[in-house]
Amino acid sequence: MDTQTPTSRWAAHPQALNVMYANLEAYALQRQNAFVGTAGSVIERENANGVRFYVHQFYDATGKQRERYLGGPVGAPDANTKADELRARIVELKALVPTFRMLGREGFNLIDPRAYGTIAALHNRGVFEAGGMLIGSHAYGVLLNRMGIRVAAYTTDDVDIARREELAFERLPERDFLAMLSESGIEFLEVPGLDRKSPATSFKQRGRGGFHVDLLVPSKNETFPVVPVPELRAFATGLPYLGYLLAESQTGMVVAREGCCAVRLPLPERFAIHKLVVSRLRTGRNTKSQKDIDQASVLLAVLATTHAGAIESAVAALPRRAVKHLRAALASMRPALADRLPRAWEELTVHLR
Repeated sequence: MDTQTPTSRWAAHPQALNVMYANLEAYALQRQNAFVGTAGSVIERENANGVRFYVHQFYDATGKQRERYLGGPVGAPDANTKADELRARIVELKALVPTFRMLGREGFNLIDPRAYGTIAALHNRGVFEAGGMLIGSHAYGVLLNRMGIRVAAYTTDDVDIARREELAFERLPERDFLAMLSESGIEFLEVPGLDRKSPATSFKQRGRGGFHVDLLVPSKNETFPVVPVPELRAFATGLPYLGYLLAESQTGMVVAREGCCAVRLPLPERFAIHKLVVSRLRTGRNTKSQKDIDQASVLLAVLATTHAGAIESAVAALPRRAVKHLRAALASMRPALADRLPRAWEELTVHLR
């Protein structure tokens, strides 16, 4: 089924593909650890004393071949057990790789190796289990996959990680946020803000590439303060109305060509409404604001068709001080939304009259 939205054309995936995706998601949600690169292989090495040991050889998020010590000496019960367990995980994942790639060819959103390695590293450290959330365009891709929807291709170089309140780790992490990111194999650097005296809240891959990771928390007003995140020994940028977006969450899965891992992400209806609100707060960034509106419009079109009442509930929960921004966003969208998506328009406006 093809449906024309105000900004994009979307189509529902065949049910067989949606079932396949759901089965992969169930697999990902059961795994406590994910490979941060390729599955690789278990091989033997020998040290200067002639002792043989096991290593895990794989390609990391940058495409560089790496080896990680696994155990030894070869033949020792503990070392053999570790090697056998890892071989089993490798075989299991490699059997799924053709399915990942097939889903990508069929229009499901697959993330690039750098983003996947970074997200997998945070997953392995329990960030999402403790309440951290993936937001931004990568979360948008996961939401589309979970809703069984294919849209026109979009690009993003950023990974946005947010938390509403202190992350509920069973034990505080031994490593800080920057060190966690670097477990992807990518060398990250702190990005200085406009105020050089202010702590960094963004992390960039060393070199000329544009790959960034941003750490975000709710702002108490419509400013963008720098806020400490003690449990990660890091700082984050406060984002207006982010608390609304993060108030409810769901689990999901990011997929790459070589792997998958579990994440936590917002509900699609709140994601769409928050995008509309934020689009009115951006100044001098028309391209970014239009992307916000485009993503919101696609989700609203799908939700109105498949999840009656979800949009209305999301609007009803919006903080009162944010309503003026939603009204302004809808005013610019009314000609297209009211005519082409009357059901979505009705749910968007029922509480604004």
